[in-house]
Amino acid sequence: MNILKFGGTSVGSAQSINALMDILKKGEDAENPVVILSAMGGVTNTLLDMAENARNGQDYAETLKKVEDKHFEVIRTLLPASAQNPVLTKLKIYLNELEDILQSVYNLRELSLQTKDLILSYGERCSTMMVSHIARQHFANALFVDGSELIKTDHNFGQAKVNTQLTETLIRDFYEGNKDKLLFVTGFISSNDDGRITTLGRGGSDYTAAIWGSALGADEIEIWTDVDGMLTADPRIVKKAFSLPELSYTEAMELSYFGAKVIYPPTMIPAFLKKIPIVIKNTFNVDFPGTYIRHNVQASSLPIKGISSIDEISILNLSGSGMVGKAGFSGRLFSLLSREQVNVVLITQSSSEHSITFAVKPADALKALSLINKEFELELQARKLEYPEVENGLSVLAIVGENMKRTPGISGRLFSALGRNGVNIRAIAQGSSEYNISVILSRTDLSKAVNAVHDAFYADLKKTLNVFCLGTGNIGKTLFQQLQHQMPFLANNNDLQVKVMGVSNTRKMYLDAEGVDLNNWENTLDEKGEKADLSEFIKKMKAMNLANCVFVDNTASHNPIQHYLDVLQSSISVVTCNKLGNSAEYDQYVAFKEAARKHGVEFYYETNVGAGLPIIRTLKDLMLSGDRINRIEAILSGTISYIFNNFKGDRLFNEVVKEAQDLGYTEPDPRDDLNGKDFMRKMLILARDAGYALEEKDVAIESMLPAACLAASSVPAFYQELENNAAHFENLKNEAARQKKVLRYIGKLEDGKVSITLQMVDDSHPFYMLSGSDNIISFTTDRYRERPLVVKGPGAGAEVTAAGVFADIINVGKR
Repeated sequence: MNILKFGGTSVGSAQSINALMDILKKGEDAENPVVILSAMGGVTNTLLDMAENARNGQDYAETLKKVEDKHFEVIRTLLPASAQNPVLTKLKIYLNELEDILQSVYNLRELSLQTKDLILSYGERCSTMMVSHIARQHFANALFVDGSELIKTDHNFGQAKVNTQLTETLIRDFYEGNKDKLLFVTGFISSNDDGRITTLGRGGSDYTAAIWGSALGADEIEIWTDVDGMLTADPRIVKKAFSLPELSYTEAMELSYFGAKVIYPPTMIPAFLKKIPIVIKNTFNVDFPGTYIRHNVQASSLPIKGISSIDEISILNLSGSGMVGKAGFSGRLFSLLSREQVNVVLITQSSSEHSITFAVKPADALKALSLINKEFELELQARKLEYPEVENGLSVLAIVGENMKRTPGISGRLFSALGRNGVNIRAIAQGSSEYNISVILSRTDLSKAVNAVHDAFYADLKKTLNVFCLGTGNIGKTLFQQLQHQMPFLANNNDLQVKVMGVSNTRKMYLDAEGVDLNNWENTLDEKGEKADLSEFIKKMKAMNLANCVFVDNTASHNPIQHYLDVLQSSISVVTCNKLGNSAEYDQYVAFKEAARKHGVEFYYETNVGAGLPIIRTLKDLMLSGDRINRIEAILSGTISYIFNNFKGDRLFNEVVKEAQDLGYTEPDPRDDLNGKDFMRKMLILARDAGYALEEKDVAIESMLPAACLAASSVPAFYQELENNAAHFENLKNEAARQKKVLRYIGKLEDGKVSITLQMVDDSHPFYMLSGSDNIISFTTDRYRERPLVVKGPGAGAEVTAAGVFADIINVGKR
């Protein structure tokens, strides 16, 4: 025989009640179950609101009419006209009684706990009576049972304690006399010895099911709700949360205590004592096998079973020298709180005994503060204790699982995930059982924290990177194409999901908490985007407070660089192809690095030097491995490389420069490339990464252009000056050919000095054989002394630059 409990959503509408009936029909061949029902979804809260309104002298009649209509609508939908009147009449009697009670509260402006319990009882009585009559259309033996007559409690209204022995006797006797009936029992409500209605507290309907299951020795207690069992986290917070096949009683109680609302801790106690399995099932997905909570569970490979949370919590900290070494202080404090019915959710005490921090529900915080101030008045006045203060706006996050016991690294993984996402921990608690580690943090960080921890512990799931992109030019567009194309590969081979959450250019910006569809991002930006405002874009990015965030700068503008520090200090990684930030003042370069290190995030800029070539990473790896850089030589301008690779034979220099511009290799004004300024920035970044504190003025640049070319008033005038100075360039070309050499514009770092010069190199030099717009860099180190380490390849172009940005994003994900 099974106990079936259906929650508020399972009886909340005609459709859900039909689903309930279908579930009962499937079990017709088995022994009659006992069906425990909650109030219709939302009705209990509505009853509470009406009671408070009545106490405050406010109108409640309109709300009461809505409760009546909610029930009447179901009856008129599911019952034939001939069967409606008796049910409508009984409901009207209940609602008239409820109205009389509310009117009394209104007149007296007083709402006792006893009266509140009586008001709340009508939710279960109305729904259960209604559903039992609907069930008679399918089951002739359906019987409505007012559970308050069978579950007996003390006089503690609102949170009554069950008289287990008497209750089980009454339930067994009643059941024996009605074995042939399909019982529909009110959940949540009970009565004391005087016959006055009491309630069983939060999750009372679940508790009712467990009490009946224990009394009757049920084979199983089924809790039917609107989710697929117990999940690894709240699915409203973590989209990737998944259902657990089974939990031990201890694991389920820990998860439930810390906020998992599918089932409540007291529910499990009667089942736990008699080792009756509890299964959580979904009324709207009956084929789902459910989550089993039982005594013997199979070994699991999961490091933790779940992540639970309490949304709102307050903490009080009691500290002072008067606590140190004083026996019985903690007992005095917590006995006081227990005596006054203040539930303590979490306790932590430092080994110095100088302070005790404890968490309570916000509703109890001021009461606890007042009690402490009164109890410890003498110690506070003598300054042996500091006056405690209440801190609000906090939440509790807890990880739970039996596999945590004696498993090294669990707490490290938890704190690392929180730290890397900038989540500050206010207090920590872990019992010696090692089933639970709980942390208190800011409520505004809860969603981000739960997602970050979920990604950290469930390696089989895809880690999500939330990306915010600036720039929709060639590099930005190409990056989106590459992301879209590569998504399936990343998911299948790297367990990584990259979601673009925001896009901005100089005209429009668009952010979406659900992610930007890369199939249609341009239209979305144009049609739904608001006017671009970089400060506002970053403010909104930070306000979304997502885990594993990456800010991507695909621009060549100075504006985003002003915000890098703010972004990094907000625990958001930065990936940039914009070299202006790292090549400006050295102090700024250091500040970016320090901010990333301090806040546990990444600052990647591989594409600052050599587009997609692995130059920065190669240099970093050489230095991390303890190698010493003796010399770096490089050609890092794709534009200049192309020009000198094609300045051969009868071709004129101005013709080759114009060709490079037509192919898109140069800036609109080719002098921005040919003056060596861009090359200088790249060499400066390399020198700084190699450990040298250099500024722009420390780089010696030899101009390859005559002064008249650089001073030209316009781009056409510049080309005219190139023609006027054709002899200069012809002489360079001819002299190189005479010596069987080629012209190369080479940057060099040696002994802490950086220079960029026009050189002629022969075929023994590694830079002799270049083609197209290739970049090349040569590292001479202690280990690569005789034969330098050479990196060579395309150093310009949207495809390779976007690929470099893409690789940096993925590397953030790997960390």
